[in-house]
Amino acid sequence: QRLCLCGFCSKSLISSYRYGKIVLLTLKEVEKLKSRVFEVVCEQAQTSEVEERQLQPTIFGQERMLKKAWNHLMGDEVGIMGMYGMGGVGKTTLLAQLNNRFSDKSCGFDFVIWVVVSKELHVEKIQDEIARKVGIRGEEWKQEEKSQKRDVIYNFLRKKRFVLFLDDIWEKVDLVEIGIPFPTTQNGCKVAFTTRSQAVCAHMGVEEPMEVKCLEENDAFDLFHKIVGQKTLGSDPEIPELARKVAKKCCGLPLALNVVGETMSCKRTKQEWYHTIDVMTSYAIEIYSMKDKIFPLLKYSYDNLEGEQVKSCLLYCALFPEDDRIPKEKLIGLWICEGIIDGSEGIEKVENKGYEIIGSLVRASLLMEGGWYRTECVYMHDVVREMALWIATDLGIQKEAFIVRASVGLHEMPKVEDWNVVRRMSLMNNKIHHLSGSPECLELTTLLLRRANLANISSEFFKSMPRLAVLDLSCNGNLFELPDGISELVSLQYLDLSYTSIRHLPKGVKELKKLIHLNLEEADKLSSVAWISSLHCNIREPESCF
Repeated sequence: QRLCLCGFCSKSLISSYRYGKIVLLTLKEVEKLKSRVFEVVCEQAQTSEVEERQLQPTIFGQERMLKKAWNHLMGDEVGIMGMYGMGGVGKTTLLAQLNNRFSDKSCGFDFVIWVVVSKELHVEKIQDEIARKVGIRGEEWKQEEKSQKRDVIYNFLRKKRFVLFLDDIWEKVDLVEIGIPFPTTQNGCKVAFTTRSQAVCAHMGVEEPMEVKCLEENDAFDLFHKIVGQKTLGSDPEIPELARKVAKKCCGLPLALNVVGETMSCKRTKQEWYHTIDVMTSYAIEIYSMKDKIFPLLKYSYDNLEGEQVKSCLLYCALFPEDDRIPKEKLIGLWICEGIIDGSEGIEKVENKGYEIIGSLVRASLLMEGGWYRTECVYMHDVVREMALWIATDLGIQKEAFIVRASVGLHEMPKVEDWNVVRRMSLMNNKIHHLSGSPECLELTTLLLRRANLANISSEFFKSMPRLAVLDLSCNGNLFELPDGISELVSLQYLDLSYTSIRHLPKGVKELKKLIHLNLEEADKLSSVAWISSLHCNIREPESCF
């Protein structure tokens, strides 16, 4: 009779037993679900207490950026805001400032949630941190699978108004997979994140991300001044001006300003400051705080690049002087001739590949774009350049593999203990005047001597460089002739003689069978050489020759 349902009841004892068992199991499941829901709801806080992030007392130079970011985030039309920039530029600090603003302003949000994501994306770790913040606890939660946690978070937050801060993301974070209701104008929820990659912003659906840039020079010095301390700055009349020069070497990067400032805070003689400037000018890797605290952090961006080819392309850029604008077209040509990019696929495909690599490095905040006389160029932040040199020399262990002494006032070739290990060398923007001897450079593939004030190259100089593929002699106005020994460069593919005073090309150039790029732009003193056209390479010719 207990199973009778308005006359539609079973008269079979077996059926009645089966129905009873099903009902009993169902009731037990209902009780289990009810207890779970009650456990989650009962621990819910009525209001969210914002966990303030620890900050420096004064953040120099970011006030305008903070105001801009706050106004953008709180705009009705914005649901997700992305901020990108190079490592150490202050993205986390800016995000923390936004977070802390919610402790002063209620703004009508139920929850303000902060999660550090970092390089390895762990969805469950993010879910657990969100659950901890909003009060979802208990043994049931710990036993849940990722998909079940997703459902619990979604059902908990879908009728709440929240702000979610995701710090340091390296790839797309799938909000649906975590259980985060998508921010809309209707629900008024917000998500803000930081990343080093502009591409990640696009993958997260942010069309207009905010770039966090380095500090302006005066703001940078104010920060450096505060960290070094007035006692040190006042210990010698010359130190304040020397401190400004050291701060300038950090190029507005807050991380570098902080770390170098801490290092210099105990140095109270002008000689110590002069020494630091000398080291930062010639070889910043020698500063302990740079290689111990700054470079490893920036290296995360390098490690995250896609493939060894892209990484090699970045390291090659470090051969150029500080703040040097590198024409994109020239850079791609160098990559091809060095063999970093395979040039056998046809010029258009190869150039497109080069531009794609440049784009990926810009989006990773490792290269910056900037024009120069209507030419599309890229350049490196000085600290990123030093990091690249550190990596290229096997983290500073094999310094002679990648010799870069550009713009350091050299009057002669640098002294090298073992020429056989040198792979690339850049001596641009110096006063060398004369290249003599016959260094045995069996592994050397690139030699950059642009604007080195060269006037003479001995006939023996190129004798032992069998692998040299790139030779840049451009912008040496006092260079009137090339040695016949240039014919020894059997692997040479790239030869730049632009803006030189070369009067004629030695016949040995004909023997350069692998030459694919010859630049003779503005080499106006070059007499007509009919045989040049017989070379099977891309020639940029001076107008006066033909």
